[in-house]
Amino acid sequence: MKCPYCGFNESKVVDSRPTDEDSRIRRRRECLSCTRRFTTYEVIETVPIIVVKQDGSREEFDRDKLLRGMLRACEKRPVSIETLEKAVSDIEARIQNSLDREVSAAQIGEYAMDALKGIDEVAYVRFASVYRHFKDINSFQEAIAHLLEDN
Repeated sequence: MKCPYCGFNESKVVDSRPTDEDSRIRRRRECLSCTRRFTTYEVIETVPIIVVKQDGSREEFDRDKLLRGMLRACEKRPVSIETLEKAVSDIEARIQNSLDREVSAAQIGEYAMDALKGIDEVAYVRFASVYRHFKDINSFQEAIAHLLEDN
């Protein structure tokens, strides 16, 4: 951190504490050159994830929308909300950890299907039927065959 008094580029942190609203961290620093103290505030930088839809439109990633879709697939199935929330958190972390700030809706759908495959096979087929737009019984059979291959 550059000293505001002498311009030296190195300082040490003397004290660190969260602010009242816990959205920032207040740090007292001491310049290693002139030994004067100054205060800095640190905030977490959040970069929004943009979802690129099939039609080319873009919207901000909405974890609630993903959770609702997975909940719909798990309706009347013995799957806890905690399990689905963890799956959505894992998907969100996977997207955040990628270097891309844009992700296709198709990729998110694949992540959701992978998660549902391990959670509940019926929910997987339900989600896949909506996501992949099954048009006939053959496409439905292909999804079940794919599920059986993995087991």
